Amino acid sequence: MKVLVTGAAGFIGMHVCERLLCRGDEVIGVDSLNDYYDVSLKEARLLRLTPHARFRLVRMDIADRKSMEELFAREKPQRVINLAAQAGVRYSLKNPHAYVDSNLVGFVNILEGCRHAGVEHLVYASSSSVYGGNTRTPFSEHDNVDHPISLYAATKKANELMAHTYSHLYRLPVTGLRYFTVYGPWGRPDMAPTLFAKAILDGRPIDVFNHGKMRRDFTYIDDIAEGTLQVLDRPALPDPLFDAQHPDPARSNAPYRLFNIGNHQPVELMSFIEALEQALEQTAQKNFLPLQAGDVPETCADIADLTAVTGFAPATSVKEGVGRFVEWYRGYYMSA
Repeated sequence: MKVLVTGAAGFIGMHVCERLLCRGDEVIGVDSLNDYYDVSLKEARLLRLTPHARFRLVRMDIADRKSMEELFAREKPQRVINLAAQAGVRYSLKNPHAYVDSNLVGFVNILEGCRHAGVEHLVYASSSSVYGGNTRTPFSEHDNVDHPISLYAATKKANELMAHTYSHLYRLPVTGLRYFTVYGPWGRPDMAPTLFAKAILDGRPIDVFNHGKMRRDFTYIDDIAEGTLQVLDRPALPDPLFDAQHPDPARSNAPYRLFNIGNHQPVELMSFIEALEQALEQTAQKNFLPLQAGDVPETCADIADLTAVTGFAPATSVKEGVGRFVEWYRGYYMSA
């Protein structure tokens, strides 16, 4: 297939593109290579993709309406994976406009492009952050998620609503994926594993929020990428049993679906840090702090729907995943 992947130079984007290329798909990668974090890391990721004859990079901001219209008209992709977004819960407290430009304006440009190009299936990244103030675990796609606690989460919830509108009006098959705490090789430098590893190796204390009383559904990047492709290959269908009197947020009488992708085995933050300490063979100095604004004490994914539809369930343990991350970290940051 010809697949357009936005955010191709990103953490998840690079891994998804690699899998698509390895199985023989043609990939049109879109990325603005903005400087939210170290551009050289994005460029290094792209070096893993550009040698492939079936990969082409288009350097473009998805918020650029005219350029996106021209891209879709020119390329006519069969399927689209939208992974471009302004990421980060905490950064949204400082720079809200960046989230509106990329996550809202950019996303409507994606939807319009898919609509006019007759795309077979749009898969887009949502986030576990949409669960916001929910306290019932595991988090289910069938639960109401109308209480986000960060602007980032609100934009991802808005994406789900926008996607449903286009699915309803234009019968565009769309599937949203709520990713849970993704980690692994080539991860962003502003994410906890890289921040922790660098501080530990430098002999500096790491900031441990909520005094360490956090549980996260840490999900290894290979599982995220595999789950994304499994869903891509199964375009959303209308639910013939959808009941408008008792609407289910996860499905519709339009071709619209939502899935969690998480390891479905939450791990204490202190256990994750311990795994990192073991892999680095060094003990962390810890600076215990209160829970940050916009953060939640626990995440846990219910993946029953994902497994029922695709037969896939993430299964990489934190010990194994952290070990692979540290191996990459040493090779990338410490080999020079």
